[in-house]
Amino acid sequence: MTDVTSRVASAAPRLVDRNTEFHRVVFAAAGDQHCSAGDATAPEISADRRSARCISVSRRIPDRTPCGDCLDRIARADAAERALVGRRIVRFMTGMDRPRRLRRTPAVRRLVAETTLRPRQLVLPMFVADGLEEPREISSMPGVMQHSIDSLRKSAVEAVTAGVGGLMLFGVPRPEDKDATGSKASDPDGILNRGLRALADEVGSSTVIMADTCLDEFTDHGHCGVLSADGAVDNDATLHRYVEMALAQADAGADLLGTSGMMDGQVGAIRRGLDAVGRTDTGILAYAAKYASAFYGPFREAVASSLEGDRRSYQQDPANRREAIRELDLDLAEGADIVMVKPAMSYLDILRDVADHSPVPVAAYQISGEYSMITAAAERGWIDRRGAILESLMGIRRAGADFVLTYWATEAAHWLS
Repeated sequence: MTDVTSRVASAAPRLVDRNTEFHRVVFAAAGDQHCSAGDATAPEISADRRSARCISVSRRIPDRTPCGDCLDRIARADAAERALVGRRIVRFMTGMDRPRRLRRTPAVRRLVAETTLRPRQLVLPMFVADGLEEPREISSMPGVMQHSIDSLRKSAVEAVTAGVGGLMLFGVPRPEDKDATGSKASDPDGILNRGLRALADEVGSSTVIMADTCLDEFTDHGHCGVLSADGAVDNDATLHRYVEMALAQADAGADLLGTSGMMDGQVGAIRRGLDAVGRTDTGILAYAAKYASAFYGPFREAVASSLEGDRRSYQQDPANRREAIRELDLDLAEGADIVMVKPAMSYLDILRDVADHSPVPVAAYQISGEYSMITAAAERGWIDRRGAILESLMGIRRAGADFVLTYWATEAAHWLS
């Protein structure tokens, strides 16, 4: 045995025996509380060390057998002990850990990066407005346009060429075309369905075309569903409209339907409607966890919303976390192919929960207000624009999103290519 090996071997038991904290840490790492057997053995030991004492006594006394509940815990404690001793030996020999070694150069950081951000993981939301001859900038979202059909085609080609994974389309009808039931939403000649056909013709074989399957842009009251006589959103009457809308969008060329209305049973109703006419290949991107958020503000301008009031009776309460998993489970049971969390940046905890729980891909929507606040800060020189954009997208990916809907999709894709 070499001198170094001898020193290490002799140091290991001293590191264990002399550190009174060690057994407590080991048992905590094993993930369980102690059983009552430790109390009788050493009643004078403090509560947070009795289990470790139970284990250590069983090791020292040949005829002592730990209680049955502790047997598997002992094995886990042994594994944790070995790992912890190994780390302590490293510290004994070197004086410290040096994680900075893996941050030293761009090449090393790239090699060990835990999260990736690629163009294919970005989806571009787009707005097509009826009656436009030229694209029109949305004042509260600098750089984002309401498109004409022609500019929609051009921007779609640019996005797909840059490598984005998909396009999500929203329609903006003329004010005079809005009505109580959002009839233009299911009209084959309505602006959204014309836009979908244009995208399918232009880039349909090269990307994933997604449609917003919600009535809010098309109703004169601005809500996501049909209203009952008392002014409340009628859930079940709305489902019938969603099915009609979904069938029109599938016929127009949509690959995925974005069920953003947050009506109970919407995924199941749409799935049954699609299957009944043989549209079994059309997928559903379910907005499983969509919260009532102040950050939607600029979007209201983007779609020329007629909403007065709010949508808190059907969108989720920002105070609720467990409810997201309930909504997720319902959408999965009804046939969702992909699930979404919206908004993204203020709800990264929800995104992580959903990603941990979901057996299907998870999307997240970096919404208009998140876009606008970064844009505004960058315009004032308060933050580095490119750095903030990429960091925000990486954070959403790191929290668990398989892909991100972002208004920076095309620009970020160019940076990442």
